[in-house]
Amino acid sequence: MRKQIFASVWDAIETTAAEAENMKLRAALMQTIEQHIRSKGWSQTEAAHRLGVTQARISDLLRGRIHRFELESLVGMATTADSA
Repeated sequence: MRKQIFASVWDAIETTAAEAENMKLRAALMQTIEQHIRSKGWSQTEAAHRLGVTQARISDLLRGRIHRFELESLVGMATTADSA
């Protein structure tokens, strides 16, 4: 068995470089949004209101449920968070 080394976990588990890059971007945006929410001291309900999503979406984000988010929706949330 050959040992493979990957630059990231996403490179190891995704089938294409494009899919791996998409997951890397989604993970980074989720972390950024979560840090913003925590730095503001927002509850999930307040974060949902300010970001224009449901509380359940914020819960999914804070729980790291990356497969429930598309890159486009995370970009929208990050843009909204930046102005909130």
